[in-house]
Amino acid sequence: MPSSAAPSLDLTLSILRAAAEETRLRILALLADGELSVSDLTDILGQSQPRISRHLKLLAEAGLVERHREGAWAFFRLTDRGAAARTLRPMLDGLNRSDPLLLDDRTRLEAVRAQRSHAAQAFFSRLAPEWDRLRSLHAPEHVVEDSVLEALGDKPIVNLLDLGTGTGRMLQLLAPRASRTVGLDASHAMLSVARANLENAGLSRIELRQGDIYAPPFPRNTFDLVIIHQVLHYLDDPARAIREAARLVAPGGRILVVDFAPHGLEFLREAQAHRRLGFASEQIAGWLEDAGLDCVANRQIAPPEKGEGQLIVSLWLGQDRRVVTDWPAIEADREVA
Repeated sequence: MPSSAAPSLDLTLSILRAAAEETRLRILALLADGELSVSDLTDILGQSQPRISRHLKLLAEAGLVERHREGAWAFFRLTDRGAAARTLRPMLDGLNRSDPLLLDDRTRLEAVRAQRSHAAQAFFSRLAPEWDRLRSLHAPEHVVEDSVLEALGDKPIVNLLDLGTGTGRMLQLLAPRASRTVGLDASHAMLSVARANLENAGLSRIELRQGDIYAPPFPRNTFDLVIIHQVLHYLDDPARAIREAARLVAPGGRILVVDFAPHGLEFLREAQAHRRLGFASEQIAGWLEDAGLDCVANRQIAPPEKGEGQLIVSLWLGQDRRVVTDWPAIEADREVA
């Protein structure tokens, strides 16, 4: 990595000044385990919301934490890019986690996460009967997931985006292979479910964002893999969603679409708000082509039983036509910038 990536003396002093206060250092230690809301930090640290907000403002101004909104909530996470991250992480890794104050914070953090998990699962349990009915009509999830992994192959994943992440299952499946993993969903309730599921799986550094799939809040050419898993059939304009996803794909990157083949199960329109009853292979392939990607793979995954009333799961893999051979070098250059 170029020497210019090393932080200047002034920046290092600014980082150390921002962190050199007890409450702020405790906040940073907590955020090292994943993003938290102001309310979470208030409960854990036993301090007022205005005080916690002031500390977070100072940390954000120093470039040590990032803030994003999710409805009426604000979530904070450690910055994971650039000179600030390279200075901050070793410092936090060197903290004595057996310190009584940090141990108490950790205990309250686990209590907050347990409460969040309980609330999320209560929400999900209300949806489960209908989802279970749908699952019974197509191939088991593990079969679909095996097909996803096979289609993606061994190509390294640097930046991964899951559009319409729902319960976060695709993030759980693929995050261990990616350097950076982001999930986007329009529903705060579903993001709460995803956050709880990811924390239970020990995946605490995944970014979750609330946003519109038609206007995803990310720069062009950001991700080398974008997933759209069982989302398009809910949309009025799925072709537009694919175009927006393609805008985010970096040169040489890929889009993986998983959805249903055409079917006649009309009850899914009312029971589960499906807008489209599946997609023909050439339809998705055409949308990928129109968005500047070559459809390099298309697979159909058979349902558990033959006959009427069953669903075929289809998988499409689009490859961006632009060529890039060194993703790690590109990522390093972005950090320097």
